[in-house]
Amino acid sequence: MKYARALAFALVAGATIVSTGCSVARHQQTVGSYVDDAGITTAVKAKMAEDKSVSATSISVETLNGTVQLSGFAKTQTEKDRAEAIARNTKHVRDVRNSIVVRP
Repeated sequence: MKYARALAFALVAGATIVSTGCSVARHQQTVGSYVDDAGITTAVKAKMAEDKSVSATSISVETLNGTVQLSGFAKTQTEKDRAEAIARNTKHVRDVRNSIVVRP
């Protein structure tokens, strides 16, 4: 029983590594930039969660090669602008694409 659980875990871990390796092999993104992008996304989300003027649950954050893509919904233009400012002022962000829709 112990070995079955260990084998299942190893298979899941191996599949994760292989799927990440495939995207790297297709020249989409390096492992290092993937890790950096994940850190940027986490930092932007954390800053939005701390900011009372931004609804972090309504805004999606994705990062690719240092470019942050914001999407989702904001209640006001001010909230949309604030979310963009938070992303722009996050370390290692190269560019921000703001696709947030204002919906009162």
